[in-house]
Amino acid sequence: MRDSLFTKIYPKRTIKRVDAKIKLLGVSNHYNLFVILNFRVLICLILFVVILLTSSIGYVLAPVAAILFYYLSEKIILDYPIKVRAKRLEKEALFFFEVLLLTLESGRNLKHSLDLTSGNIDSELSQEFRKTLAEIKLGKSLNEALTDMKKRIPSDAINNAILNMVESNMFGNSIKDSMVNQIDFLREKQMLEVKSEINKLPTKVSIISVIFFVPIMLLIILAPVLLDYLLG
Repeated sequence: MRDSLFTKIYPKRTIKRVDAKIKLLGVSNHYNLFVILNFRVLICLILFVVILLTSSIGYVLAPVAAILFYYLSEKIILDYPIKVRAKRLEKEALFFFEVLLLTLESGRNLKHSLDLTSGNIDSELSQEFRKTLAEIKLGKSLNEALTDMKKRIPSDAINNAILNMVESNMFGNSIKDSMVNQIDFLREKQMLEVKSEINKLPTKVSIISVIFFVPIMLLIILAPVLLDYLLG
């Protein structure tokens, strides 16, 4: 009853977008769709009223601040954690898929391999696969459960691997070759990210130098002039 009331207040497009982002935070998140939507609107109203009443130009600042908070809050609460989670899952995926490949090469089928791998690796990605396997026990097919799992994974690389699992299970293709390709892709992607971070170091060092060292050097150079001026 309560949720049906909120669906009339908020646009369906907004509800669908925010709900999809909440799912991308994974099975361990405790966010509630309508709590987030209501919290954002409530804080916007409070911010609007406070600025309007306390600032001499509140009629200008209040709507600007409220609109900025409305849009930035979603990026801070949802978008940024999703981006961080995607990187974390991709780091875990390389080891997970390597172990999964070894399990598949031992002659086990995909479902049994996923069960063994996720049961022996303690990671967030393993948790997602354990959730998928639990859904299978409740009546879903392997393909349906894996397809639903993609909605909880914010990484295209991992979703490609899941898609290959679905296609291999559906058409009877060998998943080993596609898994090897995904492992190579993830390894290469991580190497490129490391190289990118290394290439950014000179820029970061330059920024730190400008912020900290240049003012100190200027102070040392100008100190005698400043002392003469102050003393005399």
